[in-house]
Parts: sequence; structure tokens; C-alpha cells
Amino acid sequence: MKENFKKKLIKFHDKNYKKLLILPLFLILFCFGYLFFFYSQTNEFFYKDISLQGGTSVTINGEINSADLQSAISGKLENVNIREISDLMTQKSIAIIVETSSIGCNESEVNQIKSILEDFLGYELTSENSSFECTGSTLSENFYQQLLIALLIAFFLMAVVVFIQFKSIVPSLAVIFSAFADIIMSLVLVDILEIKVSSAGIVALVMLIGYSVDTDILLTNKVLKRGGDSLNKRIFNSFSTGITMTITSLFAVIVADLIIGQFSSILHQIFLIMAIGLSFDILNTWLTNVSIIKWYALKKK
Repeated sequence: MKENFKKKLIKFHDKNYKKLLILPLFLILFCFGYLFFFYSQTNEFFYKDISLQGGTSVTINGEINSADLQSAISGKLENVNIREISDLMTQKSIAIIVETSSIGCNESEVNQIKSILEDFLGYELTSENSSFECTGSTLSENFYQQLLIALLIAFFLMAVVVFIQFKSIVPSLAVIFSAFADIIMSLVLVDILEIKVSSAGIVALVMLIGYSVDTDILLTNKVLKRGGDSLNKRIFNSFSTGITMTITSLFAVIVADLIIGQFSSILHQIFLIMAIGLSFDILNTWLTNVSIIKWYALKKK
């Protein structure tokens, strides 16, 4: 039964592996179109939180209804985002974080934000029950640019290593394209979900490059550098190992997010973007990259 299914799958793939490139090609074109539209509307490629665009973060101790607070202050402060902090053991809300792009770096601005929050809370905010943190727009912009440079350097170094490894342009470009597609598709889905990306989100994209390249290099090595078995058998062997690696990583990220990601917005965003990226990596490695490598191997033969 298993062997019959495998033979049918091989026969289907031999006949349609070039056609299977249509779906990822359509997706990547859609992603470029969406990013172009998004940039024309926002002048950015993704929504940025206060760590990347500047703003004020207020932590207020105590159990506060976040929905009511959001409704009360949204029209008074710019781009309000509210997150609850819960106790790890009891799951009880112990504090709330209010983020706004309103810059409150001088005393009069801080007092204005405090006054708006105090009107809702009904009591005075002091150093004992709250804390204020302000990030200037210039500092945030410099930090954002440095993170993007780090992302570009990581991608460039990955490309150099891949070219050194395979010494051939087609398989190298296939690996690089797959990693690039993972990042672009993840970014588009993050935009569609209206997630505000923080510095942690940029770090997750850098990490995603490494995860993506692992399976692509595994596939390319097994198919092009190992002889003996037939081409399809080498592809199936690499798929068996690679999909196990990816699903294991994906499962670990999802479980980690469910257990500890709910108590840290930084970890939650890292885990969420990693989960999105790993899901797209399954598509880009085992639909896009495998078709390109198979096409190249047959042409080379």
C-alpha cells in the first residue's frame, strides 16, 4: 500500500514538478504587489511598534480591564496598544502595559499622558504603582536602521556561504530564493494580521534565514552531491529528514509560545514570526526548491 502510494506520487511529481512552480510563483508575485501597495499607503513595509518608531510605554500595576481602557483612551492618544501581564502560576492579571506613539519625553508631555490615564483609572499614578518609559523617534529610527543592516548582512553572508558550498549558480540561487521567499511571505502575513513588529520581530526574521537554509542545503546536498540512488529516491530521503526537522522545530516553537510566549510580548512575537516562517518554508523548500533542483539535475544529466 505504502509502496503503491509512493510510486503514484513519484509518477505525479515526474509529470507535474514544473507546473508545481506556478503556485509559489503566484504567491511571491502577490507578496510583492501587496508590499508595494502597503508601502504606498503607509510609507513603510510593515507596522512598527514604539521600539522602532518611538513613543511612550506605561506599565500600571494591578488588575485593569484592558478592553475598557483601550476604548477610553484610543481617541486621546495616538496608536494605542495595550498588553496584559499575567502571573505565570495563577494566570491572574498583575499589570498592564499601555504603548502609544505619543512621545512623552518631557515633563509636560508625561503629565498629559498621565492625566488621560488617571481620568480612566480614578486614582493618581505614582512611581509605586506605575512606570513610564519613553523612546525618542530619532533613537528608534537609528536602532531600526541598524537592525535592517544586520538583517541584510546576515542574508549576504548566507548567500556567500551557499555559493562557496555548491559552486554552481542555479542550486545556489534556488537556496537563496527559498530563504528570501520565506521572509517576504512571512512579512506580508504579519502585515495582513496587522501585527506591530518590534525589534524582536526583526531578530526573528534573522533567525528564520538560518532555519530556512538548513533544509534547502540538506535537499541540495543529497540530490546533487550524493550518487548511487535514483534522483527520486534521493529527493524522498532528503524530504523524510527535512520535513521531520521543520515540523519538529515548528511544534517546539508553537508549544513554547503557548507556555511562555503569553507572558512575554518579545518572546511571543519571536515565536509567532518563527512559526509563520517555518510554515512557509515547507512550501518554499518542498514545492519550489525541490522542483528547481530536480529540473537542474535532469538537465545536467
